[in-house]
Amino acid sequence: MSLIQTDVADENCVSQTVVEAIAEAEGTDPLELTPPLYEVIDPDALENLFTDGKTVGKIIFNYNNFEVCVFSDDSISVETTVGE
Repeated sequence: MSLIQTDVADENCVSQTVVEAIAEAEGTDPLELTPPLYEVIDPDALENLFTDGKTVGKIIFNYNNFEVCVFSDDSISVETTVGE
């Protein structure tokens, strides 16, 4: 089981940090991810989800064999799904 946890750096956007975390979990270059993140989830919606600073929560989605959680506190986790 693989688990990657990270925070969104001030200079990065959420979707870029998600791509980097998934690439790290897969052991590949972020530019080599297949499918591209935009085919799985809308990156613009992901960016705008918690921008007001008042919304508390998380969004969970699957990407290949991973469960990706993006939290309102700018933390991200990428975990191998059960059975993989």
